[in-house]
Amino acid sequence: MKISARNVFKGKIVEVTKGATTAHVKIDIGGIVVTSSITNAAVEDLKLAAGKQASAIIKASDVMIGID
Repeated sequence: MKISARNVFKGKIVEVTKGATTAHVKIDIGGIVVTSSITNAAVEDLKLAAGKQASAIIKASDVMIGID
């Protein structure tokens, strides 16, 4: 897979929760869980399921920071 994004984090899918049209996919990338919202069709096309290896690919034009 070749992509332009440079923020690629390999991990393991820990949960896939399907909604009416959108699914939430949680990936553990070394103790940190990242959640992605993708279509149910994409989950089916990629055959995503808990326990499978996957990569979280992050490409954003803005990064927000907050403090307590």
